[in-house]
Amino acid sequence: MIIVYHCFGGSHSSVTAAAIHLGLLSPYRLPTAEELLALPYFDGRSKGEEGELKYMGTDIYGNRVYAAGKKNLGHRFEALLYDLATILGLPRQEILLFNTSPMVNLLMRLGGFTSRRLGLTGPGRPVVIYGTRRAFFHLVQFVNINRPLWERLAGHRPATCG
Repeated sequence: MIIVYHCFGGSHSSVTAAAIHLGLLSPYRLPTAEELLALPYFDGRSKGEEGELKYMGTDIYGNRVYAAGKKNLGHRFEALLYDLATILGLPRQEILLFNTSPMVNLLMRLGGFTSRRLGLTGPGRPVVIYGTRRAFFHLVQFVNINRPLWERLAGHRPATCG
């Protein structure tokens, strides 16, 4: 199965949710700034990388987990990915798309715009980190609410590594 977390830029909420899903961040405590910055792609996307699926890892069920930015595509992003999956012969139930945009707060928007869009990481990054930490437990709840979808489809069996 393919699981894609997506948001506007693909640098903050989607990356954080994917990291929670994969166990890269503990869902029981607030991550430090250093832990967030150590995540693949956190506050690291460049202009023009929106729409790219960034591989974050494989979960314990063998699902490939990605983070993506959709810019202004909104719900059309999901329609595009589902249509592409159909064209490639991938059954629709083999792809799960999760929109993390509703968890994005004003601090994440301002910090992300300053850091990623304007390229001013010095003032933007601390703001987006603070905003991400404020949104963190909402993202944990979002991942946990959706967890039964991939667990049920995986048959509740973690993948085994040879």
